[in-house]
Amino acid sequence: MAFDVSNNINSAIISGTLGLNRAQQGITEASLNIAQRNAQAQTPQDLLTNAATQQIGQVNQLLPQGGDSLTNDLISLQINSRNALASGKVLEVVNDTVGRIIDELA
Repeated sequence: MAFDVSNNINSAIISGTLGLNRAQQGITEASLNIAQRNAQAQTPQDLLTNAATQQIGQVNQLLPQGGDSLTNDLISLQINSRNALASGKVLEVVNDTVGRIIDELA
């Protein structure tokens, strides 16, 4: 009994590869944002200014607020890392499936 699985395998390979590429781009972007943010506040004056601003604004910090961009970047790193793992798993399963089909046809 022969059946054509090439379209499904090609689709899985493309899906896994695109998923890895998107995850890589997301990780790169979030990492660059975090690195740039850290590089901007390296002088002692900047650190003291930031500390004073945080102390003065403690009341404001107690109020509910949306996430800051650092939080968003950290979450983006986590999400894209998991997407990369999932896409890698798709490619792993495709590889095993193709290997099994080749073994059975040989």
